[in-house]
Amino acid sequence: MRTRHFWGAQISSGHSNTGKIDVKTYQLSSELRPYFSALYHLEVKQEGAASVQYCHYPDWASCHFLVQGKRLKVAIGDEPMEESGPFSAKGPTCHALPIRFYKSRAWCFGLNPVGWARFGRGAASGVANCVVDGSNHPQFELFAPILDIVRATPDDDEGTARRINRFLRDICPPPSPQEEKVAIVHEALCNPEVSDVETLSGQLGYSRRTLERLSARFFGFPPKTLLRRQRFVRSLAKFLADPELSWSASLDGHYVDQAHFVREFRDFMGMTPSGYAQMPHPFIGTIFNRRLAEQGAHTKRGPNS
Repeated sequence: MRTRHFWGAQISSGHSNTGKIDVKTYQLSSELRPYFSALYHLEVKQEGAASVQYCHYPDWASCHFLVQGKRLKVAIGDEPMEESGPFSAKGPTCHALPIRFYKSRAWCFGLNPVGWARFGRGAASGVANCVVDGSNHPQFELFAPILDIVRATPDDDEGTARRINRFLRDICPPPSPQEEKVAIVHEALCNPEVSDVETLSGQLGYSRRTLERLSARFFGFPPKTLLRRQRFVRSLAKFLADPELSWSASLDGHYVDQAHFVREFRDFMGMTPSGYAQMPHPFIGTIFNRRLAEQGAHTKRGPNS
């Protein structure tokens, strides 16, 4: 792994365990980190019509900008896969996101709930479980100029990362009066001791109605769904962080039993845990662990994460 610093940002280079996707991770500057995930540059090294398949877990909103190569194909849950646009954006999800990558280069970053409070337009629930063309979608078009930025100097990754960082700082809107509330709700959702809406509401001191309104506006889903999703992501992160660990040893303590977990797994991922384990996971050790940690799951950090 290589680590350097520029403009207050940390750059790390790593490789996926398949060797078919190279990932560079760029840490955005400190004023942007509360809102975004790290910035990633992906290079898919496939030939011809061959593809790398990947199934992404439920996550927050994200943006994907194609620099060169063939457009990826993506779906939400069990919907048919469709070719994405050059700027592909998605809202928060509570279903799996099957993706098929072809030979290409791209940049991507995630936007967490506090980021939605600052940069998002409209309710997150309006784009929940949706993949859209970000270039002309009112809730993502703020980021559309990044596509020109990444294509202007395709062979200068470090310069492009600087320019994306500068662009995000320049367009940063004034603070939202809801940001502090959203951050508090997000922290409570990530607390493994909080397992139900009543506990969450009581801990925050919000009425159930207020909590539901905040959840829909900035998180995309009702509080009950968010708590179920967080419990699932904690279990998934634990399993993926340790290749020697079984599913039964990975379960969050709030699952009644393994059958309960399997039902939840099917609901979120559309498949069984064993079926998922047998699939390719080209991002383990690179984006995977970092994104899960940013989402609030506690993972062991690998050498490239």
